[in-house]
Amino acid sequence: MKEVSNLRVIMTDLGKILLIIGLLIALAGLVLMVVGKIPLPWLGRLPGDFIFKRRNFTFYFPLATSLLISLVLTLILWLIGRK
Repeated sequence: MKEVSNLRVIMTDLGKILLIIGLLIALAGLVLMVVGKIPLPWLGRLPGDFIFKRRNFTFYFPLATSLLISLVLTLILWLIGRK
């Protein structure tokens, strides 16, 4: 009888975790949809973003943009995690 009770607790907790993960994925999708509509002409064209073009080949490496996004996300997560 005790095993059935433990199983119900585990299933309830698993259900809550899956629900939270689903909501986070939906929120991430919503954020991506909104951000995609905001024009940021300078993002992706910063000094330090490398573009190599040849006749039929283009290689784009957004180093400065990646560093800027990483810095902003680090600051946001640091502010959220600070209590």
